Amino acid sequence: MAGTLIAGAFVAPSAAAADTQTGSSTTVSAARGAAIAAARAGRKGITWKDCPAAWGFPAPIQCGWVKVPLDYTKPYGKQIDIAVDRALSTGTKAERQGALVYNPGGPGGSGMRFPLRVVNKAPLWVNASKAYDFVGFDPRGVGHSTPISCVDPQKFVAGPKKDPVPDNEADKRYQRKLAADYADGCKKRSGWMLPHMTTPNTVRDIDVIRAALHEKKLNYLGVSYGTYIGAVYAELFPTHVRRMIVDSVVNPSKEKIWYQANLDQDVAFQMRWNDWKKWVAKNDGHFHLGNTPAKVEAQWLKLRAAAKKAPLGGKVGPAELINFFQSAPYYDSAWVPVTQTWADYVAGNTQALIDAAAPDMSDTAGNISAENGNAVYTAVECADAKWPTSWARWDRDNTRLHKDYPFMTWANAWMNLPCATWGAKQSNPVEVRVNRGQGLPSVLIVQSTRDAATPYDGAVSLHNRLYGSRLITEKGAGSHGVTGLVNPCINNRVDAYLLRGKIDARDVTCAAHAAPVVPAAPARAKVQDVVADLPAVK
Repeated sequence: MAGTLIAGAFVAPSAAAADTQTGSSTTVSAARGAAIAAARAGRKGITWKDCPAAWGFPAPIQCGWVKVPLDYTKPYGKQIDIAVDRALSTGTKAERQGALVYNPGGPGGSGMRFPLRVVNKAPLWVNASKAYDFVGFDPRGVGHSTPISCVDPQKFVAGPKKDPVPDNEADKRYQRKLAADYADGCKKRSGWMLPHMTTPNTVRDIDVIRAALHEKKLNYLGVSYGTYIGAVYAELFPTHVRRMIVDSVVNPSKEKIWYQANLDQDVAFQMRWNDWKKWVAKNDGHFHLGNTPAKVEAQWLKLRAAAKKAPLGGKVGPAELINFFQSAPYYDSAWVPVTQTWADYVAGNTQALIDAAAPDMSDTAGNISAENGNAVYTAVECADAKWPTSWARWDRDNTRLHKDYPFMTWANAWMNLPCATWGAKQSNPVEVRVNRGQGLPSVLIVQSTRDAATPYDGAVSLHNRLYGSRLITEKGAGSHGVTGLVNPCINNRVDAYLLRGKIDARDVTCAAHAAPVVPAAPARAKVQDVVADLPAVK
């Protein structure tokens, strides 16, 4: 059932509402359930209406909902809502090739900003927008779909939080209790959804969306965690794929999902943090933060120690600083605003950094709360795989890594530790390996070699698992999310693939996109504005 317009307001249908067979206890295989749900969605379609003004998606973007089963083994049972939006293709009827569905990652990221690329005439996407409707969606549990929660949103963002780097065993006990309490909160507030918050279920939801869009086959662009969604879709629905681009790739190996993947991430974040420090040192004439990476690191540790002793502005401690500064390893588009904000602080303008790093007590980012995003991140990663339950193992692994890779290791550990005491079913990861003859067309894989969030070996692993795929490597670069950057070597190939299905006969290596340039005058852009449409940060 689609949303209805009441007194000018777009009202979501109840998650409990469903078709005439809702409540049936009929149990089938998940594959069969997905087929039933897709057929039902194909008959119903989507009722498109103007988006609610509060959502921030202006006309001609339209919004709607798609019903999917909470549990695909019970396709006639409880249904949940998946929010979708679209901007129609700008080309002629002859140019149109269908819908392009997008996921920015997370888990927990919202893809509903994607149609804005059409409305705003984003230069890199002008050609693709002539051929495709741009379709975004909130995955199950996220924001405008049927959402989940683990703790009061205001409590979640309140700070300053405790320094994630422990000084002693008491600090570790504190963080362990915090993680266990968070897991308990997820079960209490959203336990009915937790067993079903898996990547395979999100993949099945996408196939239902495909059917509701009346598309015979899926055109898909996935970035970051969206690449793992794409990989699992390729495994479960290889014959349903028309075009698929995956950008900045999560390693789909069952051995990596998700505990080891997060440990690998700690190493890669330190690599990219070091890249950024070299750039800051190179531009010391502008920023005055140190003319060697070692001096820049010393300034960072000085700032960190000061915030630990007395939170900056009473709001910003080491945890908040890490949250702010991690934008630099994620995206080199953040290098200038992050560094300028820090340089201003050192020069005496302290308020800019405090404002940028302090918790956002409005707790919204395009109507998706930080608490909701974190809840979905945790729920999906905890549900996708069986995590170690031994604290001794967590302690050993993270203590070892922290010695050489201190920037993110402990912060990342505490973020994922709720999975050690998770109070809901944990699954086994899907084995992703699509061989010749299974009907999957060539998938285009794009990856930078120095990506912090999704290390390069993930792209190589996926490439080896998808028969006929092609890998474009951006050598020497490290921004997370490559297809949205200006690099003709990549941009032209993305267009050729989307518009004509053309791929190179062999894998391609491209030179890095242009490095950030320090402006003649101090840059005052806000980091939040610079990274607003980039892959989801977790």
